[in-house]
Amino acid sequence: ACRVRSPDHQVPLVELYTSEGCSSCPPADRWLSGLKGSANVLSAAFHVDYWDRLGWPDRFASARHTERQAAQVRASGARFAYTPQVLVNGRDWRGWPVMPLGVLPARVRVQLERLDPVSVQVRVSTEPGAPPRLGLWWALLEDGHVTSVASGENRGESLRHDHVVRRYETLPNWPAREGAAPTVMRWSAPQNGEAGR
Repeated sequence: ACRVRSPDHQVPLVELYTSEGCSSCPPADRWLSGLKGSANVLSAAFHVDYWDRLGWPDRFASARHTERQAAQVRASGARFAYTPQVLVNGRDWRGWPVMPLGVLPARVRVQLERLDPVSVQVRVSTEPGAPPRLGLWWALLEDGHVTSVASGENRGESLRHDHVVRRYETLPNWPAREGAAPTVMRWSAPQNGEAGR
């Protein structure tokens, strides 16, 4: 059995919106790689696709990542999307490489348990101060990718990528009540093209 649970405090979520076609992005990519192995932060690199038409198609880029960036920008009140864009806990953060200070108590507890080689059970319970609605998303991340860029703004560069989002999925939001029984969900990896549940 494999089981893990979230800590008593909020762990900052860092989302980097980046592209191999953007000459300003490599420093942000290197900074995000430097966060690898830290237990004090969750990092995810979403490669967007709107740079692809400008000379170099990013093999990690996805229209869904571009859509997510646009949705996050609307939700956070930021004026526009750009690359490299760093969001910390859903808010535009231009202060990187410095991280925001302060540790906040967890408002939600999450416990993951692997049931078998392809299934995971997620248990979500609320704590004081939890929002009235909760949502859940998960991502498959990969480290150690290297790309030799042959055209575009980064032509001739060798770019290294960590925390690359290769797949992510969202679950529908649900109402949350403090003190209510935990919400339990099960997710199974798709088999032969079927959708997960």
